[in-house]
Amino acid sequence: MGRPSRQDDNPIFSKEPSKAVEEMMDCYGSLVIRTAYFYVGDRHLAEDISQEAFMKAYRNWEKFRGDSSVKTWIIRITINLCHDKMRLKGWTEQPTEPSYLNGPLHYNLEEEVIKRLNKTQILKHVLNLPSHYQEVLYLYYYLDLNTVEIAYITRNPEGTVRGRLHRGRKLLGETLKKEGFDYDQSEK
Repeated sequence: MGRPSRQDDNPIFSKEPSKAVEEMMDCYGSLVIRTAYFYVGDRHLAEDISQEAFMKAYRNWEKFRGDSSVKTWIIRITINLCHDKMRLKGWTEQPTEPSYLNGPLHYNLEEEVIKRLNKTQILKHVLNLPSHYQEVLYLYYYLDLNTVEIAYITRNPEGTVRGRLHRGRKLLGETLKKEGFDYDQSEK
Protein backbone atom coordinates (compact mmCIF):
# COMPACT_ATOMS: atom_id res chain seq x y z
CA MET A 1 0.00 0.00 0.00
CA GLY A 2 1.91 3.04 -1.23
CA ARG A 3 1.32 6.65 -0.46
CA PRO A 4 0.25 8.94 -3.30
CA SER A 5 2.89 11.07 -4.92
CA ARG A 6 3.11 14.64 -3.63
CA GLN A 7 3.56 17.92 -5.42
CA ASP A 8 3.84 20.94 -3.15
CA ASP A 9 2.30 18.84 -0.34
CA ASN A 10 -0.87 18.21 -2.39
CA PRO A 11 -1.32 14.46 -2.80
CA ILE A 12 -2.14 13.10 -6.22
CA PHE A 13 -4.45 10.10 -5.95
CA SER A 14 -4.97 7.16 -8.25
CA LYS A 15 -7.82 7.32 -10.77
CA GLU A 16 -8.89 3.83 -9.70
CA PRO A 17 -11.42 4.21 -6.80
CA SER A 18 -10.24 1.39 -4.52
CA LYS A 19 -6.59 2.45 -4.80
CA ALA A 20 -7.53 6.12 -4.29
CA VAL A 21 -9.48 5.29 -1.13
CA GLU A 22 -6.55 3.27 0.23
CA GLU A 23 -4.33 6.28 -0.36
CA MET A 24 -6.88 8.62 1.25
CA MET A 25 -7.05 6.37 4.30
CA ASP A 26 -3.26 6.48 4.62
CA CYS A 27 -3.16 10.27 4.31
CA TYR A 28 -6.34 11.31 6.11
CA GLY A 29 -7.56 8.36 8.20
CA SER A 30 -6.63 9.89 11.53
CA LEU A 31 -8.03 13.31 10.53
CA VAL A 32 -11.34 11.74 9.56
CA ILE A 33 -11.72 9.79 12.79
CA ARG A 34 -10.63 12.78 14.93
CA THR A 35 -13.14 14.98 13.12
CA ALA A 36 -15.95 12.47 13.60
CA TYR A 37 -15.05 12.12 17.28
CA PHE A 38 -15.02 15.90 17.69
CA TYR A 39 -18.57 16.09 16.35
CA VAL A 40 -20.17 13.02 17.96
CA GLY A 41 -18.04 12.46 21.08
CA ASP A 42 -18.23 8.67 20.86
CA ARG A 43 -15.28 6.56 19.74
CA HIS A 44 -17.30 3.69 18.27
CA LEU A 45 -19.67 5.98 16.42
CA ALA A 46 -16.66 7.99 15.15
CA GLU A 47 -15.14 4.77 13.79
CA ASP A 48 -18.42 3.87 12.06
CA ILE A 49 -18.68 7.33 10.54
CA SER A 50 -15.06 7.12 9.40
CA GLN A 51 -15.75 3.85 7.58
CA GLU A 52 -18.90 5.31 6.06
CA ALA A 53 -17.03 8.40 4.88
CA PHE A 54 -14.43 6.33 3.05
CA MET A 55 -17.14 4.11 1.53
CA LYS A 56 -18.94 7.20 0.31
CA ALA A 57 -15.67 8.54 -1.12
CA TYR A 58 -15.16 5.20 -2.90
CA ARG A 59 -18.66 5.26 -4.40
CA ASN A 60 -18.29 8.88 -5.52
CA TRP A 61 -14.60 8.99 -6.49
CA GLU A 62 -15.29 9.10 -10.22
CA LYS A 63 -17.68 12.04 -9.66
CA PHE A 64 -15.08 14.06 -7.70
CA ARG A 65 -14.49 17.16 -9.85
CA GLY A 66 -11.59 18.65 -7.93
CA ASP A 67 -13.45 21.81 -6.88
CA SER A 68 -11.62 21.41 -3.57
CA SER A 69 -8.69 19.39 -2.29
CA VAL A 70 -9.31 15.72 -1.53
CA LYS A 71 -8.66 16.50 2.14
CA THR A 72 -11.37 19.15 2.17
CA TRP A 73 -13.75 16.84 0.29
CA ILE A 74 -13.32 13.89 2.68
CA ILE A 75 -13.67 16.14 5.74
CA ARG A 76 -16.87 17.62 4.29
CA ILE A 77 -18.24 14.10 3.73
CA THR A 78 -17.34 13.22 7.34
CA ILE A 79 -18.98 16.31 8.81
CA ASN A 80 -22.13 15.78 6.74
CA LEU A 81 -22.34 12.18 8.01
CA CYS A 82 -21.88 13.41 11.59
CA HIS A 83 -24.70 15.90 11.16
CA ASP A 84 -26.90 13.17 9.66
CA LYS A 85 -26.20 10.81 12.58
CA MET A 86 -26.91 13.51 15.16
CA ARG A 87 -30.15 14.46 13.40
CA LEU A 88 -31.33 10.83 13.15
CA LYS A 89 -30.75 10.12 16.82
CA GLY A 90 -32.24 13.43 17.93
CA TRP A 91 -28.91 13.49 19.71
CA THR A 92 -30.04 12.48 23.17
CA GLU A 93 -27.20 9.99 23.56
CA GLN A 94 -24.36 10.96 25.87
CA PRO A 95 -20.83 10.66 24.46
CA THR A 96 -18.93 7.60 25.61
CA GLU A 97 -15.54 8.11 27.23
CA PRO A 98 -13.29 5.36 25.79
CA SER A 99 -11.70 4.61 29.19
CA TYR A 100 -15.12 3.68 30.61
CA LEU A 101 -15.89 1.05 28.00
CA ASN A 102 -16.08 -2.58 29.10
CA GLY A 103 -13.79 -5.13 27.55
CA PRO A 104 -10.23 -4.92 26.35
CA LEU A 105 -9.18 -1.84 24.44
CA HIS A 106 -6.63 -2.44 21.75
CA TYR A 107 -3.97 0.21 21.39
CA ASN A 108 -3.87 1.91 18.03
CA LEU A 109 -2.93 5.29 16.69
CA GLU A 110 -6.51 6.55 16.35
CA GLU A 111 -7.26 5.76 19.99
CA GLU A 112 -4.11 7.53 21.13
CA VAL A 113 -4.98 10.59 19.05
CA ILE A 114 -8.52 10.63 20.45
CA LYS A 115 -7.18 10.26 23.99
CA ARG A 116 -4.78 13.17 23.59
CA LEU A 117 -7.39 15.31 21.83
CA ASN A 118 -9.89 14.64 24.62
CA LYS A 119 -7.37 15.70 27.28
CA THR A 120 -6.30 18.92 25.65
CA GLN A 121 -7.18 21.75 28.01
CA ILE A 122 -7.70 24.32 25.31
CA LEU A 123 -10.00 22.00 23.37
CA LYS A 124 -12.14 21.65 26.49
CA HIS A 125 -12.51 25.43 26.54
CA VAL A 126 -13.29 25.46 22.81
CA LEU A 127 -16.06 22.93 23.48
CA ASN A 128 -17.67 25.38 25.91
CA LEU A 129 -18.12 27.96 23.15
CA PRO A 130 -21.25 28.10 20.96
CA SER A 131 -21.15 25.33 18.32
CA HIS A 132 -20.58 27.61 15.32
CA TYR A 133 -17.39 28.91 16.97
CA GLN A 134 -16.32 25.40 17.99
CA GLU A 135 -16.57 24.22 14.42
CA VAL A 136 -14.46 26.94 12.78
CA LEU A 137 -11.81 26.89 15.54
CA TYR A 138 -11.51 23.11 15.29
CA LEU A 139 -11.29 23.10 11.50
CA TYR A 140 -8.80 25.98 11.45
CA TYR A 141 -6.48 25.05 14.31
CA TYR A 142 -6.80 21.28 14.65
CA LEU A 143 -7.16 20.32 10.97
CA ASP A 144 -5.12 23.23 9.58
CA LEU A 145 -7.76 24.18 7.03
CA ASN A 146 -7.88 27.69 5.64
CA THR A 147 -10.98 29.90 5.61
CA VAL A 148 -11.78 29.07 1.96
CA GLU A 149 -11.77 25.35 2.76
CA ILE A 150 -13.84 25.88 5.90
CA ALA A 151 -16.36 27.92 3.92
CA TYR A 152 -16.63 25.05 1.43
CA ILE A 153 -17.04 22.43 4.17
CA THR A 154 -19.58 24.37 6.24
CA ARG A 155 -21.38 25.88 3.23
CA ASN A 156 -21.02 29.36 4.70
CA PRO A 157 -19.63 32.45 2.99
CA GLU A 158 -15.94 32.97 3.68
CA GLY A 159 -16.73 36.29 5.40
CA THR A 160 -18.97 34.44 7.86
CA VAL A 161 -16.19 31.95 8.56
CA ARG A 162 -13.68 34.76 9.15
CA GLY A 163 -16.11 36.55 11.46
CA ARG A 164 -16.77 33.40 13.47
CA LEU A 165 -13.06 32.69 13.66
CA HIS A 166 -12.38 36.22 14.93
CA ARG A 167 -15.20 36.18 17.49
CA GLY A 168 -14.40 32.60 18.54
CA ARG A 169 -10.75 33.52 19.15
CA LYS A 170 -11.82 36.54 21.17
CA LEU A 171 -14.21 34.52 23.35
CA LEU A 172 -11.63 31.76 23.78
CA GLY A 173 -8.96 34.31 24.71
CA GLU A 174 -11.21 35.87 27.35
CA THR A 175 -11.99 32.44 28.81
CA LEU A 176 -8.36 31.36 28.84
CA LYS A 177 -7.25 34.59 30.53
CA LYS A 178 -9.85 34.03 33.27
CA GLU A 179 -8.40 30.53 33.75
CA GLY A 180 -4.88 31.93 34.03
CA PHE A 181 -3.56 30.76 30.66
CA ASP A 182 -1.02 33.03 28.96
CA TYR A 183 -2.86 33.63 25.71
CA ASP A 184 -1.86 36.28 23.20
CA GLN A 185 -4.48 36.74 20.46
CA SER A 186 -2.11 38.77 18.31
CA GLU A 187 -0.07 35.60 17.63
CA LYS A 188 -3.08 33.91 16.08
